[in-house]
Amino acid sequence: MDKINVLIIVTGISLFISLFLAFFLLTVRTEYRLSNSLFAAFLIVNIMDISEPLVSLVTDGPSNLGMLRSTLAFLQIPAFYLYVMSVCYSDFRLKPKHILHLLPFLVVNMILLPRFYMVDAASKMDFIINRQSRIELQVTHILFHIQFVAYFVAVFVLLRKAKKLYRENYAGVNVNSYNWLFQFTSVLTALYLIVIIKNIFKFSDYPYISEWIKVGILVFQLFIICWYLFKALNHPGLFRNINSRLKLVSDIISEEKNSEAQTVSESELNEELIKLKKYMVEEKPFLDPSLTIQNVSDSTQIPVRDLSLLINHQLGQHFFDFINTYRIEEAKVILKDPAKKKVTVLEILYEVGFNSKSSFNTAFKKYTDLTPTLYRKQLLSSDL
Repeated sequence: MDKINVLIIVTGISLFISLFLAFFLLTVRTEYRLSNSLFAAFLIVNIMDISEPLVSLVTDGPSNLGMLRSTLAFLQIPAFYLYVMSVCYSDFRLKPKHILHLLPFLVVNMILLPRFYMVDAASKMDFIINRQSRIELQVTHILFHIQFVAYFVAVFVLLRKAKKLYRENYAGVNVNSYNWLFQFTSVLTALYLIVIIKNIFKFSDYPYISEWIKVGILVFQLFIICWYLFKALNHPGLFRNINSRLKLVSDIISEEKNSEAQTVSESELNEELIKLKKYMVEEKPFLDPSLTIQNVSDSTQIPVRDLSLLINHQLGQHFFDFINTYRIEEAKVILKDPAKKKVTVLEILYEVGFNSKSSFNTAFKKYTDLTPTLYRKQLLSSDL
């Protein structure tokens, strides 16, 4: 089977799965419709970009629509960035300012206007044949690389901040969604790095190498789409958002240092800490798997800002870890109880506020250096 046939087959499979996933995202009933729509837009733009091998079978030579289709690549990464924004922040909405993300796409097409879009078919063909010497295409590829670096740096910075905000204000296990999204972004970054290598060969003395790399890119892309589809179908509740108005504790401390506002006294902090610990022991709010710092604030009458500073700064723990400490202690009590030796680890993790075995095992091992099962076995052996 030659390269062209492989390219067409792989392209056809990728297009089918991408279209299926885009259709699923646009039609599934969910409260996260904007996130789904943005990722569907990313997929649709990607579909148009990778469809070139199939389009070439039914077209003769370069065309304005063909060039426009190829420049749609400049909309892929912005669409993905907006998707990540919508996943991270529950109050994210598309605004007029987001039109600025269209700027690279518009600039590139303006550059191509005089010597491609506005000329006859013969001139278009000459433009493509001599693409290695065309400054417009070279500038286009340079802009794509700049866009790639800028947007993916922005995405990783956004994910890092969002995960930290989540840990400082929430105690659910949905922090795993940020870990997965970080992995997904890393894989996409690797894909676009391969695209850059392909483009380098395209303008070198070995353009045929770029064609083989294109086959590899399509296969890799197919794997990524299937991976996302698997996650979307098996974990529909994976993603949960945080409020973008929340501030990192480091930013709050910085603001207080730069302002003339009176800081909370040591005695007030001690009173609030005693009040907080008493509430945690007596009311056991940590048993709620979806507990947030706002919930604790409402129950203790300690302002969220003060509570955040108390836990994240004064105690040196994220709210996420602070709550998990109590959950693990509660789990240890149950594991030590001879009357509950028949209660399974799975039952225990749900009882103490976790809703994932992997997150429970990870947290338990972090605080005890043992898995729950080994911890229980160790207790049983010591009693014999």
